Amino acid sequence: MVLCCALGLLSANAAKRPNVVFFLVDDMGWRDVGCFGSPFYDTPNIDRLAKQGVKFTNAYATCHVCSPTRASIMTGKYPGRLDLTDWLSGRRDFDFQSHLSAEKLQALPLEEVTLAEALKANGYRTGIFGKWHLGNDQAGPLNQGFDVQVPKWNGCCPRGGYHPPYKMEGLKIEGKEDEYLTDRLNFMALDFIEQAGENPFFLYLSHFSVHDPIQGRKDLVEKYRAKRAKLPPIVGPEFILEGNPDDKNPLSRKQLTELLGKPSHQGHKVLPQRTIKIKQRQDNIEFAAMVEAVDQSLGRVMKKLEELGQAENTIVIFASDNGGMSAGNFGNPKRVVRDNQLDWAYATSNLPLRGAKGWLYDGGVRVPTIVKWPGKGRAGAVCDEPVISTDFYPSILEMVGLPRAPGQHRDGKSFAPALRGESFERGAIYWHFPHYSNHGMQSPAGAIRDGDYKLLEYFENGTVQLFNLKDDLGEQRNLAAAEPEQTAKLLAKLRAWRKEVGAKMPTPKKDQP
Repeated sequence: MVLCCALGLLSANAAKRPNVVFFLVDDMGWRDVGCFGSPFYDTPNIDRLAKQGVKFTNAYATCHVCSPTRASIMTGKYPGRLDLTDWLSGRRDFDFQSHLSAEKLQALPLEEVTLAEALKANGYRTGIFGKWHLGNDQAGPLNQGFDVQVPKWNGCCPRGGYHPPYKMEGLKIEGKEDEYLTDRLNFMALDFIEQAGENPFFLYLSHFSVHDPIQGRKDLVEKYRAKRAKLPPIVGPEFILEGNPDDKNPLSRKQLTELLGKPSHQGHKVLPQRTIKIKQRQDNIEFAAMVEAVDQSLGRVMKKLEELGQAENTIVIFASDNGGMSAGNFGNPKRVVRDNQLDWAYATSNLPLRGAKGWLYDGGVRVPTIVKWPGKGRAGAVCDEPVISTDFYPSILEMVGLPRAPGQHRDGKSFAPALRGESFERGAIYWHFPHYSNHGMQSPAGAIRDGDYKLLEYFENGTVQLFNLKDDLGEQRNLAAAEPEQTAKLLAKLRAWRKEVGAKMPTPKKDQP
């Protein structure tokens, strides 16, 4: 009888807790949303969510590629602490590298108590719809706290693409014609919401979109084809060059601009002096269609919550796992992108931010983030204080009324006070990427942001860059030499953090001087 009463009390308490919808987009850049400044993509539902919640203008992913960020969301720990520092399975080493990439895990360890496990233990029904990419088989979501997984596929990208027929198990709906993948996942997630019953639910709607292959829904592609035809002529080059700041003789912006017109730097491939091209305008109609399909998905979720009377009892979080793909994927350094394939290789533009997916510049790690907390959080508000992916775990626990788990989410800090309009200071945030990226020829590196300052330390030649993001959002003016005290302070703080978390470093090749 005592046990029955205790279980009944747990059920009653659980039923009072708010639902959680975590709407995660893959590869959506900071400026790929209307309310964050996109001049081309239409995102009315995301924009409406910003009016209902708090928009974080300085929100960051813990990595410029997907798996490490997703691990941080699930665990509240930095990738450097987890040893899960690159996408799975990661890019192999190549001869051009002076260093070998650090070793990394190939799955999220089962001993981590994931966010899904923490919520499930407190009466939540949990479901993931879309991308996992934190390990196969035993490390899959059904062994990491999720009751439902759709599809049965743990890889990076949608096997078979976005147009049916799909090559992923669990997406078929009897009596329903095939539809665009983003829509199919969306409708199945709506069924999960309807079937939740009396207990609260945690819906992790983790879309494969807008990750490549860049394939838009056909009706939306035609909409943006017409919209692109009305764009004014682009001012300046369609692409610019970026080099590696850690080279022994790094190229200046003036030199990169001059090289752009030379025969040696034409085409789309890894160019001489480790330079590659970065897209400068949002005009990819296939990608634009992918963005709007994601926006429509969010709109349907919000409508379903209203229909079920759950809108005022559901926390909604919208975020991305890394910055936009405005540089091509050159995981194979010999890849050549033909001129008729540019819309397959370059998704978007991150301007005014520098860099792209694969960079530690803000174009690679700053992401759009919005949080709606009905009844307790502010509506139509903006928070300029930096936050990062590790912060979701403790924030969600606080918002749903559960005790913190500091031994688990040890690198996260709850931003719930910011949602309520109270004083909130996040403190320094960190990045660690001891690998060579698919999307740029940058050296392995780490970074710290503390206040308005951001410092990057590269691991090939020890180059350091310092930027004041308040005055230089595009990270163009390196202040390392001009402000030596600030540089030394942040560099020491970054290195101490690496030591504290036990971050692994790349190792020089034995044949290097």
